[in-house]
Amino acid sequence: MGARFYRLDLTADESAYVAVTAVPEFGSRVSYADGVEVSVQDADGNNCSPVESQEARFGASESPHPITATAVRRVGPGEKTCEGAGTYYVLVERTSAPESSQGAWDLELRVVSEPALRSAGSVSTEPPRSWNSATPAPPTGERKRREGGTSFHGARALGRGVWGSSIEPGETLFYRVPVDWGQQLSVGAELGSSGESGALGDSGASGESGGAGGVGRGAGRGSGYVSSALVMSLMNPVRVGVDDADTAYDGKQKTTELDPLPPVAYENRYAPADEVAAMRFAGWYYLAVHLSADVAKKFGGGPFDLTLRVEVGGTARPGPEYAGSPVPAGEFGVTERDREAARRGETAAGSGVDRGDDRRAMVVLAAGGIGGGVVLLAILGGWVWIARRRGA
Repeated sequence: MGARFYRLDLTADESAYVAVTAVPEFGSRVSYADGVEVSVQDADGNNCSPVESQEARFGASESPHPITATAVRRVGPGEKTCEGAGTYYVLVERTSAPESSQGAWDLELRVVSEPALRSAGSVSTEPPRSWNSATPAPPTGERKRREGGTSFHGARALGRGVWGSSIEPGETLFYRVPVDWGQQLSVGAELGSSGESGALGDSGASGESGGAGGVGRGAGRGSGYVSSALVMSLMNPVRVGVDDADTAYDGKQKTTELDPLPPVAYENRYAPADEVAAMRFAGWYYLAVHLSADVAKKFGGGPFDLTLRVEVGGTARPGPEYAGSPVPAGEFGVTERDREAARRGETAAGSGVDRGDDRRAMVVLAAGGIGGGVVLLAILGGWVWIARRRGA
């Protein structure tokens, strides 16, 4: 893919978050350090976000799956770079080892705008000094069937509870959880054992009643060991990475969980720890769960049982007062409609609407559209731009 530039026209009083998701071809070969880097630059080539998360790697799993990096142009107290309205540039770069597959990757770009605060001094610029960092007891009870989506756009909504699905080696499932201001999210994942006969019973769409999860369905009685077999990644509403958790697999049921995370608060953005700083917005938090393709070599092609235990604790409270509206409208908040979507297991694509009355636009760039020069990225209703493999 090499490098790609995109143009972004911004006002003086909005922060812009540009998320780039790279999707390598299924079955391709990737290495630990392969990945994608994204930066927002001013007209002189200066980086606007030197301390933001700007790169994503495939890591220890060395298994091809969607990875996301997000860069930002920020406004607010203490921000001295990339000030003022004007044209900015988004640079997307791919890193691949010589022994990795060199085929082109699909790209998805999403731009979100956050307005400045109505009053500059209305929110503290100090991160919370203390919060409950104890790991909450995971939810128990009936396991309900909730199949994951295959992309952010198809991410299946979840609320508090025990959720079941099946996953195949090389597959990535996407979910989304509404988390309001003042609320605290925790997630654990369980991968079922191989070689068990029959499937776990689930209530929900399948109409079956079932237990609490944790045992696999017939996936082959292989043997061996796969490091970083199951990888679970959490991303915030603008798709900045919050935390990752993984587990090795030897054919027996395994569990992993995210580290304790703070309640969502605007002032978290001033924290030095990345996982705390990322919990800066209310809204939809995204879970991507990937099962390494190497699992198939040791234990067969599956599918394997997956259980997610989701806890959303704390009492929702009012958020900060913005001077304007985010784009998409209502991006940084949770509505009763969002909570209903979580209860029903809806996707953004299935509901037909993004936030408020904004419809998410999916635009495919033609093969020649990104071959050279610069493409304009518009912040209009949370547009998502996709560069298909033939043009990437």
